Amino acid sequence: MESSEVISNVRNLLASSLSGHSTPALILGGIGTASLLVAAYVVSIFAGNYVQAWTSPMRVLPGPKRESLMLGSFVSAHEADGHRLLESWFGQYGRAIRYYSVFGSQRMVTIDTKAISHVLKDGYVYEKSDQIRHDLGAVLGTGLLFVTGDDHKRQRKAINPAFGPAQIRKFTETFIAKANELRDVWLTLTEKPVREDGWTRVDAFEWLNKAALDMVGLTGFNYNFDALHADGAHPNELYGAISKSLGITGARTLWSRIVSFVPLFWALPTEESRGRDAALGTITRIGARLIEQKKKQIMGEHPDGTLTKDDISGHDLLSLLLKSNMAGDLGDNFRMSDAEIISQVPTFIVAGHETTSTLVTWTLFALALAPDVQRKLREELCLHPYDSPSLEELNGIHYLESVLREALRLYAPVNFSTRVAQQADVIPFEAPFVDKYGVQRSELRVTKGDTIIIPTRILNRSKEIWGDDANEFKPERWDHLPQETSAMPGIYNHLLTFLAGPHACIGFRFALAEAKSVLFSLVSSFEFALAVQPDDIVRHFNIVGRPFMDGDQSRPQLPLLIRPAQEV
Repeated sequence: MESSEVISNVRNLLASSLSGHSTPALILGGIGTASLLVAAYVVSIFAGNYVQAWTSPMRVLPGPKRESLMLGSFVSAHEADGHRLLESWFGQYGRAIRYYSVFGSQRMVTIDTKAISHVLKDGYVYEKSDQIRHDLGAVLGTGLLFVTGDDHKRQRKAINPAFGPAQIRKFTETFIAKANELRDVWLTLTEKPVREDGWTRVDAFEWLNKAALDMVGLTGFNYNFDALHADGAHPNELYGAISKSLGITGARTLWSRIVSFVPLFWALPTEESRGRDAALGTITRIGARLIEQKKKQIMGEHPDGTLTKDDISGHDLLSLLLKSNMAGDLGDNFRMSDAEIISQVPTFIVAGHETTSTLVTWTLFALALAPDVQRKLREELCLHPYDSPSLEELNGIHYLESVLREALRLYAPVNFSTRVAQQADVIPFEAPFVDKYGVQRSELRVTKGDTIIIPTRILNRSKEIWGDDANEFKPERWDHLPQETSAMPGIYNHLLTFLAGPHACIGFRFALAEAKSVLFSLVSSFEFALAVQPDDIVRHFNIVGRPFMDGDQSRPQLPLLIRPAQEV
């Protein structure tokens, strides 16, 4: 029986059993039958994964035994120190390993840069998994991060002009203004320090998240969330929807992540899915209204309806995207529908601010642990006595660039990426590996449906690539990089943080300008120290690595102590 038939049968049985005309016996009978169908469906998934694992050429890879028949090593690999487990596997089994995940599925993980470069650059041969796409689609809709193949090529071509250097230069003015606004809020908080030594405690993650949301609202849609000043109990409608969506996503339990591997459960209503759907609906509805307003504005500027690429300018991403999509020289085969444009709104908002706020949070964490680096950065920033630097001026501050690169290396917001082969292929390896039969191999065949994990965090910290001090926060390393780093794939400075190939981060320049703006304003104005012990801050091996307090998974947070910086 096809999975779609099982899902339909379960829905119908539950609907009929729970209708007002059903007797208790019929209800119990219907639920019992539905339970059997669900069990049969899960068993069929396990059987399919077992056949895939047994017939795949990846079966020759060495790796750990499964910890659980049904869950494999999924639980251990996704705990707070999951990256350390993977590192231990690489030390024990070699540069390419295989481990078992949920319901008998297997994953290949490798730290071979040539193999990873091949997978990323053949980005339409290796796509996101259906499970990852479902999770992204539930929060972001069917925007650029969701679509694959030709749809992805078309959307990316239409969106790309909105993230050009000239546009980022204009956005930097807004980034700096909002960063200074956050600085002023913190200065107000420090006027009445709660400690005798003059330190004031703040949740850096919460405040940086608010500032980043304000930035993406203004630069994305010319929409003022005013998150830095909004009443948390009565936020505006769009701010409330975003907060709810991110709260649901950030608070996912281990069980919810496990059941996300079962497509049948995607269709079943839960409190989590209802809240997520309501939030996405609100974002989409308001996004559609913003799009209509901007289309009317653009048509007013060009009443003859003739736009070309030369006309693509504006003060927000949505206007730029609409102009790019309406340009006569774009080509109809690359033009997006209104529905596709609307789907970019939640993508811009959620993806455009959460990863950057997470990056800056971890950068402040690193600076709090490295007072000498913090002091050196502040001294260099104070050599540039302007309140509102331009993008060129920010890019010209050498040590700021080094600090940000080092933070992107050590604390990449995205821990890993998952890719699934869409067809049979051969993956080449830079360094030969030994399979579980003792045979040395320089390539690996894969079949359609095989899953490859790209461990971004581990590669960015590899001692083979970055040296014995790879786990240290050392911005000076960027003045003399090891030769081995040249083999790292990536669109930015030998780092995997923004990935590579057709699925590389389209907004990486946006993120860099935003992060530099915030760091410039805050580090020049404040001293930072941790409000808790370093070991109390943990990072889970989820897709986005937010900071949590050990033992408190209710919300991401980073308690910092701040005080106004002494004049240098």
